[in-house]
Amino acid sequence: MSEHQLSAQPPGTPTAPPPPAADESARVEKVARESTGRARRGGSSGGSARILGLVVALAAICVVGAITSGSRFASLDNATVIVSTAAIIGVVSIGMTFVITAGGIDLSVGSVLGLSSVWATTVATQTMAEQYGWIVMVGCALAVGLAAGVINGVLIAYGKVVGFIATLAMLVAARGLAELIAGRRTQLVNVSSFESTFKGDLLGVPKIVWIFAVVAVAGWFLLNRTTFGRRTIAVGGNPEAARLAGIAVKRHTMYLYALCGLTAGIAGVMMLARTGAGSSTNGTLYELDAIAAVVVGGTLLAGGRGTIVGTVLGVLIFATLTNIFVQNNLDSSVQSVVKGAIIIAAVLLQQRFTTRTPRTT
Repeated sequence: MSEHQLSAQPPGTPTAPPPPAADESARVEKVARESTGRARRGGSSGGSARILGLVVALAAICVVGAITSGSRFASLDNATVIVSTAAIIGVVSIGMTFVITAGGIDLSVGSVLGLSSVWATTVATQTMAEQYGWIVMVGCALAVGLAAGVINGVLIAYGKVVGFIATLAMLVAARGLAELIAGRRTQLVNVSSFESTFKGDLLGVPKIVWIFAVVAVAGWFLLNRTTFGRRTIAVGGNPEAARLAGIAVKRHTMYLYALCGLTAGIAGVMMLARTGAGSSTNGTLYELDAIAAVVVGGTLLAGGRGTIVGTVLGVLIFATLTNIFVQNNLDSSVQSVVKGAIIIAAVLLQQRFTTRTPRTT
């Protein structure tokens, strides 16, 4: 609009708002990158040391397993059992890493896993899958997980419900809905195309382990090499500063819980591939195992720092410990005590390192 046209407008005529600054997006990204950098300087300066410590701990546990169980533990078949056991909870833990990095928590992932496995094995779903292929079952499981995650995210971000309460409610509701759908019965997988696609091995490695590897690599890339990951760390480090910088904190929070629900749906598919059955008991207490693996892996419970590599190592540590306990016929109560001690030690170490390296503002 020319200066003459502007001067010709009568007084009081509203003018169009100025266009957004061309560098607005760049400014937001700069702040997100700076937040990521602060988190790395404040916590990840020792990130390599923490990862090395986890590797040493895993190696030490393997040595103990080899000493106490001999060739039974050191065999290739047993190694396959360990990574297969870690695969399902590992995928759940990847999604949990994103939520905790942003300063949240999700207690519903185990129940959502069970619900997705049940919904994907109903008679109606499997009948459609027989006609249109295994993609129907997979799509159903993923849709259920995603929907549950979106509901959590909306309640927390826009409904301003505390994350602990919202996901606790979803934990109870999803498990109850799974019981209603399944009638407290186990639903067997009868779709041959699903079994042939997801069961068995690929290049000598179980297919569910390949799925875990793909999800872990994708999660690492998303957290460390994308705008989404930088914003996640920025939101976890200081939500108000992130909001003032122009990051849509509420929307991003919803996306994070949706992602966590989606990984629970993927884990539900993996559970069907491993057990061949959908059950309302699938995924029981997986949320606690996932949180434990994430914390032991080095992700801060307070938010602002996350590590996918550490989470994977944390999952492998717990899976290896469980395998050693089983092989030595140790009571499950002893397992729980040892896991609890490891979690407490990890949290105490987090507090110690956080105190030594305060965050900059």
